[in-house]
Amino acid sequence: MRRFINLLVVLGFAAGIATPLLANLRGQDGADAEVENRALAPFPTLAAVDPKDGHPRSTWTAITAYLPGLDAWFSDHFGFRAWLVRWQAESRYFGLGVSPTSAVVKGRNHWLFYADDGGMDDFTNEKPMPPELLTAWRQTMFRARDWCRAHGIAYVFTIAPDKHAIYPEQFDPNIRQLSSLSRIDQVMTATIDTGVVVDVRQAVMAGKKTERLYHVTDTHWNSRGAFLAYQQLITAIGYQVPGVGPAWPRSDFEASSRVVLGQDLAGMMGLKRSLSEEDLRLTPKHQRYVVVEPANTAASAGEARIVTEIPGSELPRAVMFRDSFTSALAPFLSEHFSRIVYLWQNDFDAEEVLKEHPDIVIQEIVGRHLYGYWPTPSLIPDAQP
Repeated sequence: MRRFINLLVVLGFAAGIATPLLANLRGQDGADAEVENRALAPFPTLAAVDPKDGHPRSTWTAITAYLPGLDAWFSDHFGFRAWLVRWQAESRYFGLGVSPTSAVVKGRNHWLFYADDGGMDDFTNEKPMPPELLTAWRQTMFRARDWCRAHGIAYVFTIAPDKHAIYPEQFDPNIRQLSSLSRIDQVMTATIDTGVVVDVRQAVMAGKKTERLYHVTDTHWNSRGAFLAYQQLITAIGYQVPGVGPAWPRSDFEASSRVVLGQDLAGMMGLKRSLSEEDLRLTPKHQRYVVVEPANTAASAGEARIVTEIPGSELPRAVMFRDSFTSALAPFLSEHFSRIVYLWQNDFDAEEVLKEHPDIVIQEIVGRHLYGYWPTPSLIPDAQP
């Protein structure tokens, strides 16, 4: 009987480890990029060109890269992988009440927060900005402002607050803030005398009293939160470039909501299809702008370069250096410029500005990136027309 039981255990183990491979051989791909919210490894080839960078490679290089590539592909695509990822995540999230990944913090009332990319540091305020970094920010902002003015261009700078900065009461109660002074506070205070800084936090904090302004399962603000920041930005821009006109009032938009699957933070946990939330939206009653680059995309897309135009318009032109928080801002801002170019980058790029001949340059960065990004003042030319 003992031998029989041992045989059953061995056969069961062999069947368990062989089943995913058999599923692959039958053409069943266990991958699901949507569930894992990332790009999965492609099937390797012996091509003479490197698929990552397009550079030529020798036959020997192609051969030696094939087996690691095959291993990476199988790790991402073995049979039933998506189910196993989801079951593991669900057991930890719903069964144990914890996040299945250190990149995401499970907060109160099902709120999720991003912990990586400086997110946790930005919540705890454990590491104040060092003096040399604060000096770099101050010099960079002055140089950007002065260079723009020397070329007849206006300039504004803003920091998008992370979700935890607006909703700290929804964060994990076991994680404490060690200081009330944030890096956003430090940068805003150190650069207030530049005359170009727009602090949108007060408007957003006031607005959260009447409606939810950030996604529950995503790191970003929703369109209603972005709308409040947009109003602050356009008002500030209007002082330098009156031609942009006033910010559109809330009455120019239709408020709506719909239930959607879990968004980026849910995807990081493998729970994109297991969680959902109410997406609170603002839709304009009329839209003038069109996206001209890239074709067939939206102003809110996550492309490296997006260009919108208002046909026949004589409104001012703009260039905006941005990150993902501008995606929700873009549909609002685009209504104020005959042409605006959104560039996904942190650094001020004088060459790109000169190509576009804008009336204003807008620069936005999310608060948590004040931990990972170090500005370089020398990248901005001297203020000479």
